[in-house]
Amino acid sequence: MDESAARSLVALCQDLHRNGWVANHDGNVSVRLADGTALASPTAVSKRDVRPEMLVTVDGEGKVVGGSRRVFSEIALHRAVWRARPDVRWVVHAHPPYATAWACSGEEFWASPFLAEAVVSLGDRIPLVATRLPGSDTGGLEAAIAGADAVLLGNHGVLTVGPDAETALLRMELVEHLARIAALARPLGGPLPLPAEHVAKLLEARRKAGLGPGGATTSMNTASPAAASSATDVAALVQDALRRLG
Repeated sequence: MDESAARSLVALCQDLHRNGWVANHDGNVSVRLADGTALASPTAVSKRDVRPEMLVTVDGEGKVVGGSRRVFSEIALHRAVWRARPDVRWVVHAHPPYATAWACSGEEFWASPFLAEAVVSLGDRIPLVATRLPGSDTGGLEAAIAGADAVLLGNHGVLTVGPDAETALLRMELVEHLARIAALARPLGGPLPLPAEHVAKLLEARRKAGLGPGGATTSMNTASPAAASSATDVAALVQDALRRLG
């Protein structure tokens, strides 16, 4: 087992529980490894209680090849992400309340972006993918995640991705933050969208910073210093991009 990846996966699971973004046995986390296998959280365990010895290793077909527990039934969603995004290693699925409320209402809250920094971090879309039962067709997710770093899953929560654990977690945090702002602003008439020309400049800054689909690809080496410091790097890139916009 990749011990560095295992520690990061356990910490991420516990962060999801601590933040109140999962309950009961909700949510799942996986990381694609250099040998083509993936490390995944076990099913039927609270994310609060996940430990390294509970993790399972799955092959490219999603079949368990390591560990004594069962993998979660939604592993097909994670495999769909990896097919669409060779730059992605980490996949996180959770039920943060505000963002999940929007997903359950069948409504997007980021179709018209309203915060400049978030456009650089997440782009101009957090697509809504129609409800699917576990094990059913994942084509909708595959198409959506090809151009986004986060998606709302209809009646099913939120899925975020990243080249490392910290980025995937921060994206989940930002999606929930934006969803809460949108919900709080709605009784006031809703958030005013950014001007289209501003969004275009922010997206160009995002592209130049190497963020998002088609951006810089992180090494598969989980112990790399670049992966370990990704949160700091992304924050610095966002601030630099905004400064260059004037």
